[in-house]
Formats: sequence, C-alpha cells, structure tokens
Amino acid sequence: MQESSTANLVHPIVDLMSYISHHFTLEPGDIIATGTPGGVGFARDPQRLLQHGDLLETWVEGVGTLRNPVVADLESW
Repeated sequence: MQESSTANLVHPIVDLMSYISHHFTLEPGDIIATGTPGGVGFARDPQRLLQHGDLLETWVEGVGTLRNPVVADLESW
C-alpha cells in the first residue's frame, strides 16, 4: 500500500548515518527506522490497517525482500 525510497527522506540517508554514527556505534545488521512514507493506513479515508492474513513485504535493493505474514494475536481478542 505504501511505496517509497530513501531518496524521498527529508534528510539524505548519508546525513542520517553520519549523525547517528557520531552518537552510536553502528554494527552490521543494525536497522535505522526512519519513519513511514505517505499513505499510512490510519490516515487513509477509510482507514486501512494490517489484518490477519495480510503479508508485509519490505524490499531493499541489492539485499532482497523480507516477507512477514500478519497473524492475529488471539490472546488479545
């Protein structure tokens, strides 16, 4: 439902990595959460939120695709 790239970030990824690395030691496998592109589900009309059975895919060029199925937490129902 959302599709964007790091080219659309407010601050270039190089600047973000430089800033973060001055405060923390970045290690292989670390994830930098930068926020979400436009089209986020709760801001849609009508809202579109993840539901049991949906598939969340995150793609990084040159790395690959991470696929996570959405499973309802039946204990919280």
